[in-house]
Amino acid sequence: MIPLKKSLGPIYALSAGILWGSMGVFVRHFQAVGLDSLEIGWFRALFGLLVVGLYLGLCHRDLLKVRLRDLPLFIGTGVGSLFLLSLTYYTAMQYVSLAVAGVLLYTSPIFVMLFSAVLFRETITPRKLLSLALAFLGCALVSGLGTDARISTPGILWGLGAALSYSMYSVIGRYILRRGYGSWTMIFYSFLFCFLADCFLCDWQSVGPVFVQPVELLWAAGLGVVTAFFPYVFYSKALERMEGSRASILASIEPVVAALFSVFLFQEPLNAGGIAGIVLVLAAVVLLSVPGEKSA
Repeated sequence: MIPLKKSLGPIYALSAGILWGSMGVFVRHFQAVGLDSLEIGWFRALFGLLVVGLYLGLCHRDLLKVRLRDLPLFIGTGVGSLFLLSLTYYTAMQYVSLAVAGVLLYTSPIFVMLFSAVLFRETITPRKLLSLALAFLGCALVSGLGTDARISTPGILWGLGAALSYSMYSVIGRYILRRGYGSWTMIFYSFLFCFLADCFLCDWQSVGPVFVQPVELLWAAGLGVVTAFFPYVFYSKALERMEGSRASILASIEPVVAALFSVFLFQEPLNAGGIAGIVLVLAAVVLLSVPGEKSA
């Protein structure tokens, strides 16, 4: 029998991917009122930080304590992962199509698998490789690769940089958890350093008006809670219970959820390729979720 704590790992990873998949709903709203991607990312980091900070400040102040020598690890997840992910991904979109940028981003499980094998001695099994291939191909189909395949060398490099940044949360996060810190501590300091880095690039004239518009402020809070606070809580909990390589593949359900939101909320068509992509990603999820392989 699989222990309950470990059996929750896939559920946490999938929950994180599902919530990340709702990002497009918030992004479309804020783009309609004139905010660009960096300002949207600033609000996401701000409210994610406020919620987790309020929770820890009221209930678990002891979890805010960190050793000075471990700060570089938290800077790594905050700046090296969360902040650089936004910066590199949005820059990639300036050089390549959204479809290509999305597919490049979802090469991140490959980086996680390779780093985990070298650094943490995680086994690369046939099931993982098959699941990775299914998930990547599914993400490519869901993203619409080939319909607007604008490609350039700088765009590919920025896109791969985004994937590498994305993967660093899983890799550095494993080191943080092994140093005895819990997921709440990791999330708080990751958000904190990401927010501080965001402040250097934020357009204050754009974000200022949001604070005097209650409806927009509510949207900003929702952005932070739904797409930052809860998914990173779930994903960090997943890293406590399962291999980072498996967690990253399971979280690849994100583009499937994003596609479904676009269909049901924005009445955008879903072609045969998109449907096939959804089936492939779900197949990868099922393949990794059923018992049969031991975790490293």
